[in-house]
Amino acid sequence: MMKERQSDTPSRSPFRVLWLIAGAVAMGLGAVGVVLPVLPTTPFLLLASFCFAKGSKRFHLWFTGTKLYKRHLESFVRSRAMTLKTKFSLLIPASCMLLFAFWLMPNWYGRGFILFLIVFKYVYFFTRIRTIPAGTVVVAETEE
Repeated sequence: MMKERQSDTPSRSPFRVLWLIAGAVAMGLGAVGVVLPVLPTTPFLLLASFCFAKGSKRFHLWFTGTKLYKRHLESFVRSRAMTLKTKFSLLIPASCMLLFAFWLMPNWYGRGFILFLIVFKYVYFFTRIRTIPAGTVVVAETEE
């Protein structure tokens, strides 16, 4: 008699369902972030993409085909480029949260670190991630 191999079963990882649930929650938060200026959209959608990719190829393909993904993430994933509006929609809420932490921080070393994070974030976004005009379709650059 032949034994059935464990790796051939559809559910290879016991965490598969948890990845899918985490992806659905992150996608929901990203969708809410589209209309609520306090919630950043792009980080949640990146997290959803990661979780869906870990959980199921089918769910990941479905997610990358949604309007939400195409409108808010596709240009970044393809070519590490974002519109100015997308950059600020990420930076401003995160900066507000960091400034709130700065205000609550009793330690000056902690406050200095928070200020460093705020400056680093803006420097990184404007020097390492290209800014593209709104509505631009970007094709990934390939090495030849």
